[in-house]
Amino acid sequence: MEVAPALGCTEPSAIALAAAAASTLLAGEEPERIRLWVDPNIYKNAFAVSIPGTDGESGLGLAAALGAVGGDPARGLEVLETIGGDDLARARELVRAGAVEVNLLDDHHGLYVRASVSSIGHVANSVIEGVHDNITGLTLDGKDLGDHKLIKESRGDHESLEELETWIRTLTLSQLLDLLDDLDTEDMEFLQQGIEYNSRLAEYGLKHGPGLGIGLGLERLANEGMISRDMVLASRILTSAAADARMSGAKLPAMSSGGSGNHGLTAILPIVAINEFIKVDEKDRILKAVALSHLVTAYVKAHTGRLTAICGCSVAAGAGAAAGVTYLMGGSLNHISGAIKNIVGDLAGVICDGAKDSCAMKLATAAGAAVHAGLFSLHGIFVQSTDGIIGFTSEQTMENVGTLSSEGMIEADRAILRIMLEKQ
Repeated sequence: MEVAPALGCTEPSAIALAAAAASTLLAGEEPERIRLWVDPNIYKNAFAVSIPGTDGESGLGLAAALGAVGGDPARGLEVLETIGGDDLARARELVRAGAVEVNLLDDHHGLYVRASVSSIGHVANSVIEGVHDNITGLTLDGKDLGDHKLIKESRGDHESLEELETWIRTLTLSQLLDLLDDLDTEDMEFLQQGIEYNSRLAEYGLKHGPGLGIGLGLERLANEGMISRDMVLASRILTSAAADARMSGAKLPAMSSGGSGNHGLTAILPIVAINEFIKVDEKDRILKAVALSHLVTAYVKAHTGRLTAICGCSVAAGAGAAAGVTYLMGGSLNHISGAIKNIVGDLAGVICDGAKDSCAMKLATAAGAAVHAGLFSLHGIFVQSTDGIIGFTSEQTMENVGTLSSEGMIEADRAILRIMLEKQ
């Protein structure tokens, strides 16, 4: 399900990981030149988002340079955890000197990053494909290093993920619910860790007001009596504050979901927020609600793919949050199914125009909509199958989102990127 810690936005992290993996082959020699090739969606999502440890700086070239000069590829998507001030200065100098070249592969479909890092006497290359941390190729001076440890570990993880996605697409919502009975103590501890990671990001956002400060702004409006504080607003505040922190480059990891840190914020934090408003007798019910949210998010992502023109934080993780919220409030299978239909009916048209500070606004919308979707469903309000892309079942509805994403939004994705490129 790709529920794992990730430091910073996953697209710049994937770029940094590719550069770090290539650079580590140079055996300590200083990188002199970096060349980068990326697919359109990696480009789109790394275009404007802040990079951790850079005081709000962004850019594909800087992400690559940081990975090359100081990243640790063994840390996966936490590759930039090891970056210090000297590394940032060296990376900036490489970018300023024109030593970092970024190439957009306009017609490439699927997640792809290739990095070439040169020193005085050597050239190393790495390739990431399919998944943000899936290193599929390494070469040094033209020699294939297919047996390298980084490739072996990535290959095993990727094959397991492909099998998991194939399997999860065969399940029903009822079977996803049944999986909650199989959670053991280790699973519960991991789910609790995810709550703690993402809650720390929210706390940072509310304390410092980074990025656009959406979470802190909503908090102030509530304190001033301009808007009413309820479980919907609480979920919007907590989730957007965490997004403010993450999108502004706060050096705190997020627990991701479906391979995305922002998906993880949406999947977890609305459930955490409403827990303060309701009485739950079962001690572990909030953890099971988070687990269900991850499962539903993974189900949608298995149909839509990694990166799309549809905002996965709103639709995939939003569906997960709606399911988890409804479960936490005591909803039945029918209620949970209705909540998923409700949020798809509400947010299916939200586009992804790249990762950036204003993602916090979309996460605020998604978090509030997830709670609304659950509350409506608990009161017998369901979007009907006669409406738009809503199917007869929640499973069909989520499959239809996949069809819309993979078949219907290809030209929209190109148009979004064209608009972004024209601003350069």
